[in-house]
Amino acid sequence: MDIRPIRYDHPDAVKLNDEVQAEYVERYGEGDLTVMDPAHFDPPHGLYLLAYDAQGRPVASGGWRSRERDEEGYSDGDAEIKRMFVVREARGQGLARRILAALEDSARAAGRVRMVLETGTEQPEAMALYTSSGYVPTPKFGLYRFEEASRCYAKPLRDA
Repeated sequence: MDIRPIRYDHPDAVKLNDEVQAEYVERYGEGDLTVMDPAHFDPPHGLYLLAYDAQGRPVASGGWRSRERDEEGYSDGDAEIKRMFVVREARGQGLARRILAALEDSARAAGRVRMVLETGTEQPEAMALYTSSGYVPTPKFGLYRFEEASRCYAKPLRDA
């Protein structure tokens, strides 16, 4: 697998984003309504990664964007993970874990102090990935912070 940085509005990223939105509809009845600007993922304030298989097809994605303290519950120095996704036929190969590690390294190098993410109860495999990678439940933040199915996790990027 080839994992490379790419713009969030690149056609391959758009293709995978459409697929993840369809999966959200399947699992939750609607897509994610979070506002996403491609510039949010431009280094050094973010990063967006795609994984390509041996045939050059995009099969996994993930990104982070800088966040600071605000009314939605973020904290100064946060790096928010967005659009972690692996197409069904490529699941079980460790791609999400590899992308997650690369995102953490990038956010740490950019001076971010904490990785945060929001997922939901209909994504048990995501919750398992994050908890097995050192993420712990944290007070809810973001657009879905008042939703019962929302689950938020955080992991420090620096030693205490």
